[in-house]
This record gives sequence, structure tokens and C-alpha cells, in this order.
Amino acid sequence: MKFGVVIFPGSNCDHDAFWTVEQVMKQPVTFLWHESHDLENCDAIIVPGGFAYGDYLRTGAIAKFSPVMESVRKFADGGGLVLGICNGFQILCEAGLLPGALMRNAGLKYVCRPVHVRVENAGTPFTNASHRGDVLCIPIGHMEGNYFCDEATLAQLQRDNRIVFRYCTPSGEVVAEANPNGSLDDIAGICSPGGNVVGMMPHPERASEPALGCTDGIKIFESVIRAGVGAAELAAR
Repeated sequence: MKFGVVIFPGSNCDHDAFWTVEQVMKQPVTFLWHESHDLENCDAIIVPGGFAYGDYLRTGAIAKFSPVMESVRKFADGGGLVLGICNGFQILCEAGLLPGALMRNAGLKYVCRPVHVRVENAGTPFTNASHRGDVLCIPIGHMEGNYFCDEATLAQLQRDNRIVFRYCTPSGEVVAEANPNGSLDDIAGICSPGGNVVGMMPHPERASEPALGCTDGIKIFESVIRAGVGAAELAAR
């Protein structure tokens, strides 16, 4: 399964994602330049963390106009697998691939530490290696991770089971004390109506090897590979 990792000016987690896919998961991967329309026949696209275009105006506001995002949008519309991590989540929201927006953290401070998230939907291509209710320990590092949307959108996300991760305690309790940024409904990640596009604030690539202190992030990448293999088997029938 071939992965593509997008590079914007200001991306700083692109090489981390690339390393995880290539060295940990042993999958083919290529970098995709922001000025290119060519997704190089990738099966899954990662929009990584960082500060795309310096986060000028607001996070993701400029990145959404890049040529590569036009291709990512078409790829997603056709059912292609797209994962937005941290700044990538912000970009996906700005580009209209996911609803809502990411605002400044409550308290207006940058937060960088491991957090716990509960898997709310294990049926997406990015969570099928987990079970509903599983608790994952994955680091965050953001200033604008406070997810917000209007009441109608939140009701739709809840009704359609599109909230993928919620911040929680190590034992899986969703309480205000476990929410690191004030995110609405303790949301740490959501998905598109078809589930093929997921945005999440935690960084699974930073929790992919024992040396990093945690390996729970591997489950995200395992899920994508499993979904890709399943799709390939169906196509071959």
C-alpha cells in the first residue's frame, strides 16, 4: 500500500509521518509537494502536522488553496483515504473536507504532552484495528486544537457516529479534566460521512515506537493498511 505525505512550507511533522510509514510499518511512501497536483498513485494521503504557510491568517487558511489540496479533495470525493494530523486536521476543516473549525486552546496556551483518547467509532479505515471504547495514549502538540462547530453540525456528527476520538482519562472516562484544549464535546477527531477522511489532533506518528514511550499510534497506521489490503482484495475479485 503506497502512502503520500504532503509537504507545505512550514510542515514539521512530515518526516515523522514518513519515517513511521517506511521504517515502522514497512510500507512504500513518497512526499507530495504542495505545488503539485500529482498524488503519484498513492492509496492513502497523510496531511501532516506543523504550521503550513506559517499559519498566517489562521491555521489552514492558506494551505487549502494549494494545488495539492485540490487533488486531495478530488481523491477524497472518490473514496480515497485521507488522514489529517493536527495542522492537517485544521487544513481539512478549512478545505471543507471535514466540518467545523479548530480554535485557540482554552487558556490560550500551547499544549504539548501525552493525552488519552477513547475510540468512539472503530468502523473507519483509520480505527478498524481498535475496538469501540479502547483508550489510546497519544501525544498532542498544538495551540489551536479547540474543535468547534454549530449545534446542527454537532448533532449530525453525533447522530451519524462521526466522532472518532474523544479526550478521556486513562480509564476511559470522558470528563472536563481530561480535555486539554476546551474542545466541544471533548472531540479529538472526526470523520467524513463515508469515513474515508479522518482528522485528529493527537499525533499517532509520535507514538509509534517503544523509544518514544508509547506505541498506541501504530493502531492508526495498522488500520489504514488493513483497510487498503481489504479494498485491494475486493477489487481483485
